[in-house]
Amino acid sequence: MKLPRSLQGRLLLTLGAVMLAIWVGAAWVTALLLRHEIEEVFDSSLQETAQRLLPLAVLDIVGREEGDAATQRLATIRSHEELFTYVVRNERGAVLLQSHAADLSAFPPYDGPGFRTTGRYRLYSEEALQGTVIITVAQPLSNQSTIIREMQMVLGLPVLLVIPAAFGAIIFAVRQGTRPLRRFREQLETRNEKDLAAVSAEGLPSEVEPLADTMNALLARLRSAFDAERSLAANTAHELRTPLAGAIAQAQRIRKETSEIQTARRSAEIEAALKRLTARAERLMQLARAEGGRITLDTDVDLRDAVSVVVEDMRRTEPPDRISLRLPDQPVLSRIDPDTVGIVCHNLIDNAIQHGDKDSLVDVALSSEGVLSVANSGPLLSPERLQTLTCRFERDRGSGRGSGIGLWIVNTIADRIGGRLELRSPRTGNIDGFEARVALGAIGEPAGRVPVQGGDKLGNGAPT
Repeated sequence: MKLPRSLQGRLLLTLGAVMLAIWVGAAWVTALLLRHEIEEVFDSSLQETAQRLLPLAVLDIVGREEGDAATQRLATIRSHEELFTYVVRNERGAVLLQSHAADLSAFPPYDGPGFRTTGRYRLYSEEALQGTVIITVAQPLSNQSTIIREMQMVLGLPVLLVIPAAFGAIIFAVRQGTRPLRRFREQLETRNEKDLAAVSAEGLPSEVEPLADTMNALLARLRSAFDAERSLAANTAHELRTPLAGAIAQAQRIRKETSEIQTARRSAEIEAALKRLTARAERLMQLARAEGGRITLDTDVDLRDAVSVVVEDMRRTEPPDRISLRLPDQPVLSRIDPDTVGIVCHNLIDNAIQHGDKDSLVDVALSSEGVLSVANSGPLLSPERLQTLTCRFERDRGSGRGSGIGLWIVNTIADRIGGRLELRSPRTGNIDGFEARVALGAIGEPAGRVPVQGGDKLGNGAPT
């Protein structure tokens, strides 16, 4: 038989099988001992009955008138079931006395004192007066077997009740004993690349504690490796800011100072490439912050302020009225760090500008519940395409624009604050376009996967 894979199942099966085997073995031995003891009691009763009746029978026979050899059958005082029957015979086998229910065919010829067993009876014989008076007492084996069976049932019924109770006790004990293991497993199941904190080993058995220590050491090494990776990305991006800004300034200066059209065009291309590189460095710093930095505060802040600042800043570099903003009249409080809100808002708006229809309106709205939505017009996207948009470095397949990590950063932040990133195509209330929604109003349980709502028509471009 194949053992269960779980430790709890193996303990229950093993302990239950061992306990059942012990109980069955103990019951079988007890039944054998009980049968032996009952048989001894019945044999003692047979012997005692014969030895008590024989002197009385001798007195009765000796006191008879000479020549009176008729068999006497003792009459009953009241009707009852006779468990023991007996006959008294002389040395020639003639019956001198018998009990009222005695069946003479059940008494074989006398062959000496002691016990004897026939097909249906257990017999005991005794003699007196030098073998001239012989008594044989018989007991039906069926009565003996019935009594033994009833006694075994009386003793076995408690065992049948004890076994389920013992199984219940084993299940309870195993569950209680393995509770720390289940708690340890549940803690491990919640760990991912965003949560590599040490797992509590409190209450674990000594046999499992080394495993927990090894697991925590592994988590610590992974955490250090991830921290080093994020630190490298953030530091590298930060260190690139100054030289990139200087290179952009030099490219702009060359373009202004040169009179050659070809040189001016090349300097403009260099400036554009440097600006894209600067945007990539900024995204790397955002990614490092989203994956490892602190994104919540100890006090509530108004989300409207952070969203307004980002929208106003982006309006300076876009055509007039390109970005619309709708905010509730009442404050929208949350403990999310305003810089984190700015990263989310900036990435969603930048995504809508880059991948929506050119010069189309980008609609930014914050609900009173703290749901930030950014919508833009554009081709429909299929549900399958929406599912891939939050993957790292997933960019517009047609234009190749963008860094490919904008929605990944937003999704990472949403997951860490217990919100969710919801992608829709078409946008709400329209037949085309794209909409991204993030719940920023409260910090709750992780949302799991990214919900998507898509149309049936596959678009040519994809937000990233």
